[in-house]
Amino acid sequence: QVQLVESGGGLVQTGGSLRLSCAASGRTFSSYAMGWFRQAPGKEREFVAGINWSGGRVVRTAYADSVKGRFAISGDNAKATVYLQMDSLKPEDTAVYYCAANREIATLVAGIWGRGTQVTVSL
Repeated sequence: QVQLVESGGGLVQTGGSLRLSCAASGRTFSSYAMGWFRQAPGKEREFVAGINWSGGRVVRTAYADSVKGRFAISGDNAKATVYLQMDSLKPEDTAVYYCAANREIATLVAGIWGRGTQVTVSL
């Protein structure tokens, strides 16, 4: 059973940066995807970014329009770890950020989830 553990959340001022990490333990596959979702208070969980590996190489990345140009997803396939570099943070980025894993980016929402890490962006 794969387990995901997120880290790196915290409090940052508007315009600041944070880097989230998510490490997967347990069995993984040669072709799989990991990604990030977020949920703000009173709102539905939304997709943020995803990355797909196949044969040890990144074959696809995807981003929500709201974070394009500000966030960057990367990963270490050998360590089954994904990172989310978040720059130019805005108060509306405040949310609990969840890591997810599945076979493809499109199916992340139906995959395995971490417990989340809080990101708070102050004015």
